[in-house]
Amino acid sequence: MKPLYYLLLSLLLCCTATTTRAQQISKADLLMLTPEWKGERFADGRPKVPDALLDRLKKATLEEAWAVLKNKNYRYQYTENWMTINPDSVLVGRALTATFMPGRPDVQRVYDDKGHNQDGRIKSQNAWPIDLLVKRDVYVVDHHGAHNDGPTIGDNLGNSIYAKTGNGIVYDGAIRDISGLKEIGSFTSFFRTYHPSHHLNNAEGDLNTTLTGINQPTRIGDAMVLPGDIVLGRDGGVIFIPPHLVEQVVKTSEIVRLRDMFGHLRLREQKYTPGQIDNRWTDDIEKDFSQWLNTHIDELPVPKEQVAEFLKGRTW
Repeated sequence: MKPLYYLLLSLLLCCTATTTRAQQISKADLLMLTPEWKGERFADGRPKVPDALLDRLKKATLEEAWAVLKNKNYRYQYTENWMTINPDSVLVGRALTATFMPGRPDVQRVYDDKGHNQDGRIKSQNAWPIDLLVKRDVYVVDHHGAHNDGPTIGDNLGNSIYAKTGNGIVYDGAIRDISGLKEIGSFTSFFRTYHPSHHLNNAEGDLNTTLTGINQPTRIGDAMVLPGDIVLGRDGGVIFIPPHLVEQVVKTSEIVRLRDMFGHLRLREQKYTPGQIDNRWTDDIEKDFSQWLNTHIDELPVPKEQVAEFLKGRTW
């Protein structure tokens, strides 16, 4: 009987861990939407791109990431014209998404009932997605540009988000308490506007927004974002990278960085002309580049193993 008991207990715990909460996508649906990701996942099915790739991605530019995605026909992953906290920093992490719509009392009551009575949640809905955040997540929120009486995030929730993730937010709407948010170290964040008011979510009284999706596909500006997409935010813009393309973006970025270093060096030395460096390199320049990589392999801002892997495919 003991083996059967432990099997049933294991199945029960597994089901409990992946139970869909109010507004949250099911694990089965998330697996269906992300079939090209073959790596590790969180218990709810969200892709878990390795931390090591996230570390390397921090040096990538938006241009490098955009070029890879465009070549793969991902044309709507970039969005711009953001206000920022810590604008000189880079935001990299795994997207946990939330979608808000204009408030509707009947829908609000349904979600409140399920969240409070079935899921045992006692907080307001705008805190529910934040409960799910883990280290290196980025809270990505479609708040339909809500401005006056729109902000769901101020310095209290901002501190909670940062404590859970060590990261900031991408928030398509207004935030409040901006001076308090700026006091949070490394809270690199992108948002549309600022307003001193606050979100109203009482279905029986004032209600201006309703949370309709947690870890569902959502829209941020011109981009579609899926839970587990990798956020790269810098220089006033944000790009959302599908998990299965992150490694390609990283490796492409590293090679471009090395080629730029070499090209700039040779231009300063006046060994080559701008026309030679800006155009397709000749075999002689490619040979020079390979020799330079071999000579400086221990000094380059790219993992030594990646340089060695690149050189294996060279014929010079």
